[in-house]
Amino acid sequence: MDNFLEKILPRDGRFGSGPSKIRPEQMQAIAAAPFGTSHRKPPVKGLVGDIRSGLTDLFQLPAGYEVLIGNGGASALWDAVAFNLVEKHAQYAVMGEFSGKAAHAAQNAPWLETPEVRTTEPGTLITNETTAGIDTYLYAHNETSTGVCSPLRRYGDSAAGAGATGDADAPLTIVDGTSIGGGYVFPASEVDFYYFSTQKCFGAEGGLWVAFASPAAVARIEKIAKERWIPDFLNLQIALENSRKNQTYNTPAIGTLTLLSSQIKWMLEIGGMEATAARSRANSQAVYEWAEQHPLATPFVKDPAYRSPVVATVDFVEEVDTKGILQRLRENGVLDIDSYRSLGRNQFRIGAFPAIDTEDIVKLLQCIDACLPLYTKA
Repeated sequence: MDNFLEKILPRDGRFGSGPSKIRPEQMQAIAAAPFGTSHRKPPVKGLVGDIRSGLTDLFQLPAGYEVLIGNGGASALWDAVAFNLVEKHAQYAVMGEFSGKAAHAAQNAPWLETPEVRTTEPGTLITNETTAGIDTYLYAHNETSTGVCSPLRRYGDSAAGAGATGDADAPLTIVDGTSIGGGYVFPASEVDFYYFSTQKCFGAEGGLWVAFASPAAVARIEKIAKERWIPDFLNLQIALENSRKNQTYNTPAIGTLTLLSSQIKWMLEIGGMEATAARSRANSQAVYEWAEQHPLATPFVKDPAYRSPVVATVDFVEEVDTKGILQRLRENGVLDIDSYRSLGRNQFRIGAFPAIDTEDIVKLLQCIDACLPLYTKA
């Protein structure tokens, strides 16, 4: 451990953008869990039931919205959406690699019309646009690779709560909340299908996806399941039927479910989504304010209105050796603030999820400041 960092190191040095920091209490929940190994038996089904009811309370889901849980993470769901939710013609808003991967699944699906894809440069925002003939609108609530946050709104039907109609033919709004679900307050009635990963705001492991679906999305799933062959692993009708029984189609990781359940309970205990969003907002705001005032750094996302509350990205001038700072911090237990691998920028990407303490964010920034003189060319 370096002497010049010893007194300012964070108590917990995990700032990754996923997998994210796991609270010690979550690990204790795993150690204390009296579960067997079968996900078809009452103990594990009770655990899944607690997760589904807890998420219903956390997101304050409208009547008729259902919580689905499945195996495979967001990567599996990108393909599942193309199989189960897009009727014929989709429109994607792409503002980075993660939203691009979601669009790629529909572009390769031979049973669909070529999707309309709206794109922009990394670090900037593009939104969908209501267009005749589009049956499904898809966008990322938070682009994990760049730290751009999109305003959450319904497309194709301006009426809030339109998904409650249960009309399978009504245009659907599908939102990828992979890294922001659990860290931002929004009205669930504005979306028909909202999905996220468990290893971001919820501090669990990967391999599961969680979603909530409006009556209209459920009706679309049920309709398409009768009309189109869908691999069982990607079949959302099967996922829906199993979720209603408080189980998953394939054997899940019990440890991941336990971590997720513990985090949901903690979120509700501290005040629900308002409280968790406030924690993330305080964390990311500390980073943005520091970067705005710094002579060597600047927020990557220029418009403050579109800066992510959960993934803060900061650019540095070319004279700064960010790789050297990353290595020095890693040697001292401060981890995983690397820029997204394919972005190719002289940048840090800092996870600001609810489980991270703002005091540790402040100490991280102090550590970066302490390292900068050693890794900045004259």
